[in-house]
Amino acid sequence: VQNSDVGYFENCRCVVFYEQPPPACAVRSQKRSNCEPMIARGKNASDLFPAVVKNVACKNIEVKKLVYVYLVRYAEEQQDLALLSISTFQRGLKDPNQLIRASALRVLSSIRVTIIVPIMMLAIKEAASDMSPYVRKTAAHAIPKLYSLDPEQKDCLIEVIEKLLADKTTLVAGSVVMAFEEVCPERIDLIHKNYRKLCNLLIDVEEWGQVVIINMLTRYARTQFLNPNMNEDKEEKEKKKTEATAIVKRKPYVMDPDHRLLLRNTKPLLQSRNAAVVMAVAQLYFHLAPKAEVGVIAKALVRLMRSHSEVQYVVLQNVATMSIKRRGMFEPYLKSFYIRSTDPTQIKVLKLEVLTNLANETNISTILREFQTYIKSNDKDFVAATIQAIGRCATNIGEVRDTCLNGLVQLLSNRDELVVAESVVVIKKLLQMQPEQHSDIIKHMAKLTDNIQVPMARASILWLIGEYCEHVPKIAPDVLRKMAKTFTNEEDIVKLQIINLAAKLYLTNSKQTKLLTQYVLNLAKYDQNYDIRDRARFIRQLIVPTDKSGALSKYAKKLFLALKPAPVLESPFKDRDHFQLGSLSHLLNAKAGGYQVLPDWPEAAPDPSVRNVEVKESVRAVETVTKKSKPRIGSSESESEEDDDSESESSESEEEESEEESEEETKKKKKVGNERLENTRTTDIHTHTHSERRNTHILNCDSQPNTIASVQVFDTICKPAWLYMQFLLNPPLPVSVPQTIIPSGNLKTYELLHRITGEGLSVEYCFSRQPFSPDPHMVAVKIQFTNSATSEAKSLHVEDAKLQSGMRIKEFPEIEVLPAGETISVVMGIDFCDSTQAANFQLCTHTRKFFVSIQPPVGELMMPIFMTENEFKKEQGQLMGMNEITEKLTLEEKCQGEHAVVQRVTTAANLSRVPCGSDKECRFAGKTVTSGSLVLVSVVTKEDGAAQLTVNCEKMVIGTMLVKDIHQALTQ
Repeated sequence: VQNSDVGYFENCRCVVFYEQPPPACAVRSQKRSNCEPMIARGKNASDLFPAVVKNVACKNIEVKKLVYVYLVRYAEEQQDLALLSISTFQRGLKDPNQLIRASALRVLSSIRVTIIVPIMMLAIKEAASDMSPYVRKTAAHAIPKLYSLDPEQKDCLIEVIEKLLADKTTLVAGSVVMAFEEVCPERIDLIHKNYRKLCNLLIDVEEWGQVVIINMLTRYARTQFLNPNMNEDKEEKEKKKTEATAIVKRKPYVMDPDHRLLLRNTKPLLQSRNAAVVMAVAQLYFHLAPKAEVGVIAKALVRLMRSHSEVQYVVLQNVATMSIKRRGMFEPYLKSFYIRSTDPTQIKVLKLEVLTNLANETNISTILREFQTYIKSNDKDFVAATIQAIGRCATNIGEVRDTCLNGLVQLLSNRDELVVAESVVVIKKLLQMQPEQHSDIIKHMAKLTDNIQVPMARASILWLIGEYCEHVPKIAPDVLRKMAKTFTNEEDIVKLQIINLAAKLYLTNSKQTKLLTQYVLNLAKYDQNYDIRDRARFIRQLIVPTDKSGALSKYAKKLFLALKPAPVLESPFKDRDHFQLGSLSHLLNAKAGGYQVLPDWPEAAPDPSVRNVEVKESVRAVETVTKKSKPRIGSSESESEEDDDSESESSESEEEESEEESEEETKKKKKVGNERLENTRTTDIHTHTHSERRNTHILNCDSQPNTIASVQVFDTICKPAWLYMQFLLNPPLPVSVPQTIIPSGNLKTYELLHRITGEGLSVEYCFSRQPFSPDPHMVAVKIQFTNSATSEAKSLHVEDAKLQSGMRIKEFPEIEVLPAGETISVVMGIDFCDSTQAANFQLCTHTRKFFVSIQPPVGELMMPIFMTENEFKKEQGQLMGMNEITEKLTLEEKCQGEHAVVQRVTTAANLSRVPCGSDKECRFAGKTVTSGSLVLVSVVTKEDGAAQLTVNCEKMVIGTMLVKDIHQALTQ
């Protein structure tokens, strides 16, 4: 055995070998332990799968661990055999050992077969509620696997993610955030309530989780907080404007406490031993922190440059981007970017980039001395990059332009051809800025055409001579003569510049160069490259006027000898900051798969209260009253409790009203307190029937009146005389006869089949908002057939329904005959599974089949239910957090009355009105037809047409869509 093998088994002895294994498992344990080193060495052990999978039921825990490690590796390749042990994996999910439970879930999620998706979903839901945080962490890891296998499970997985996000253990935090990023990164509302918890847990999360959480919180902060540098950006824009314009008064920027919490809690991580964590914090500060505070990351990034070359490469890529906008941040560490002879070429080039970005009038002399040393290097690519860096310094700093140009001219006498060629290219760009002052340099470069063989350098020299031929009138024709001799042997890029030089000299000095130009054009006419042939044909027609040449030849001089703008030598990292720093997309300078775009800062500050996790006072009051036993009316204690409850309720519904006189206020408090006490007692008596009453449809409550009447009589008997009189004067609303807002005649109709497409048969449908008697979980759809043809239509029926998973359809009875000119209506039921996905089917006659689809608005997926005010508040209190969506809006002029608001809301959604004590608030309640999920809507109107819309729904997707529809109904 070699030393390396001994070391390997020494490291793995805790996994592979056991102290006194049971005799029955000794042989199996040895075989299993032999498999693991094979897998670790990269050898294929899949042939052993049938033998290994048998031992999944072994009672020895150590053997079972090894079997699960093996199965995770090969379950995806041997899916059929793995499915045979699915029941064993399910039993493993109930094992008392947390490692076995986690391993069983890991193996189960590694089997990529759609048949077991329901089993995987159930296992993930159970594991998410496991007592062990390690198992919950494994459940979070399994979520992206299931999502990639079946994306239709997204809604169910989001519920699990929401549950795991509320987990307070550091072991789970990083994994569930990674699952969130993979499955639903757009659901930023899931982070609101957990934002502060994640910030506080960040310091204790494992390093991998820290990187994931920091990157997610960076994007979250860009959507929820204002730009801390907004005032400085505005000042820069104002400086560019004329001084006469008045400066607009701005509010001073005040950083949100949650924004400050994120910056404060991530700052200690700059001292982490993990380079990825430091880089994540650095990009967070660069994208989120005020300019005055970004400098703290410079020292940490410079420290990372002492790491391995791979780490240096990534860090320098990001430093190069940062140094363009935050130059002063790295200036104190200039010497840290000096290049060592042992650095790889890619590290040298990046350090050059940073040094060039940091160059200014103060340090340029030091940097140029460094560059002179670098030119003597044996690394030719590095030398070429150094010459380009000198050119950029000369472009950016005008004071040293002549010095740099003279230094580059001296390099033209270098023995190395590559150095000379790169110098020529850079000099060409610099000469374009002041060509008239440097005619001697142009003459010197013209003499180099005999020696330089690099195509790019030869092409640059020819372009310079042609562009500034008036500065070298004697040398230019001679250069063209030499180039004409070697034309057929030149590279394509050089040939194109020879043709351009000939054209420019023909236009400026035709006496000397006319024959040379014709000779060059004739050579180019028969060149193998079609680009050169096309260029020669074009130039001949342009500069040599003939009878056939058009008016364009008159402008040949303006076309060829026009002034060209000087090139701008910019850093290749200039525009990379639109990618999030530290990401693969930033490294490649191209959008990689799965990259989440960094959002822009919001114009106005979003509501910071969404991150509050405290329970509202009104909810606490309702819960407190509900849980109490019946209060004694005669005691002063109960009266004070009534006053407190009424105050909390009135403060919730009447915050913005002006103060009134004390006497009137006292009377109102007593009245509200009495009604509150009456409702509370009724709620206490009805506790056992509450869920029944909530799940009963408003139109199917035949048995309710008697029940409620008897309860009210019992309640009345138990009350003292003064409450009994109030009960007689103010009887409760009748429950069995709810108000129907929309008559059936005003229901919106949709076209299902146009009469032209249907050859005379037109079909319309509407959602009748009536219960579908064959199946209460289906939405009733009323379909109206109109026969506009001259002949009768026969055998109208539905065929070939193509529905999404879980959806059902109940067809209407076949219509045997529909005479010409007549209309008939039928009702069919569709179970949309609480989604707005369309139901597709074929509408058939005796001669044709028409493909049609019915897509419901979200408001038609629910049915109205009755609720008292206290019940509404109680249910609303239980549907807070992620289940509550609030949006501010401005009501339309015609919609600022209570009646108009009620009419528009009930038109948009099939909901019923809930009694409310305030005339500035309208409440509505309903439930989804399929699952019976509760839907609560409240609209609070304020002054000047402002209003606040709140939707509480167990299904957040439905709630989001409902907010959009109601918002549109109230504002348009």
